[in-house]
Amino acid sequence: MTGASGGLGGALARHYAGCSGVGAVRLSLWGRDPGRLSALAEECRAAGALAEVRSLDITDIEAALAALVAEDEADPFDLALLCSGRGDIRASGERVEDARLVALLGALNFTAPAAMAAAIAARMAQRGHGGIVLVGSAAAFHALPFAAAYSGTKAGLARFAQALRLGVREHGVAVTLVSPGFIDTAAGRKVPGPKPLLMRPEKVAARIARAAARRQPHLVLPWPFVALRWFDRLLPSWVRDRVLLGLTPPER
Repeated sequence: MTGASGGLGGALARHYAGCSGVGAVRLSLWGRDPGRLSALAEECRAAGALAEVRSLDITDIEAALAALVAEDEADPFDLALLCSGRGDIRASGERVEDARLVALLGALNFTAPAAMAAAIAARMAQRGHGGIVLVGSAAAFHALPFAAAYSGTKAGLARFAQALRLGVREHGVAVTLVSPGFIDTAAGRKVPGPKPLLMRPEKVAARIARAAARRQPHLVLPWPFVALRWFDRLLPSWVRDRVLLGLTPPER
């Protein structure tokens, strides 16, 4: 699991650790914060799971892929949860996002998780079974002018997940794309502006686990964001543009 030191990743780890009563659950927790990872691993072990940690930055893609292959060879993954990501918006007073931020979000939100998903999918397809969860965002379906890098990278991940799912499903591998709205995490609270239909990470984790178990292709939550997706598609372009421009958060 990548992104385990974040709010949603931690909630997912705790959820699966709590399932240890139905059999031994082995967790590989990846993240950038070694302190949080260690504390999370202790929680998971206390719940009865076997938990190991790996602290690394997945934007070092070669290192991440090498570690993924090494762990899969030692103990093959049944389910890969790729939860890492970062959200950000245009800086106050700026017309566009900083180019370096765009590059960072491209690597963290799209390139690294897509490459890791491709690597583990190939290995799972050889074995004839497995599941992959890619955590995207409901923002992927809306061209947010104040968060072009975030919405754009998540849109790329969404299309990749759909294509990968079609490519490996006949080999027994399921790919689930998760497109959540606002989640009440420490990282999410740093982003200014209103957050309608805010969700607790524990509830999101439980929904993701159910979707993965059902081998569900796409999970959008909460449900009003499904309607917003269709609303965006059906609006005339000039109306959609005005609505999106009106969503820009206030100056910080």
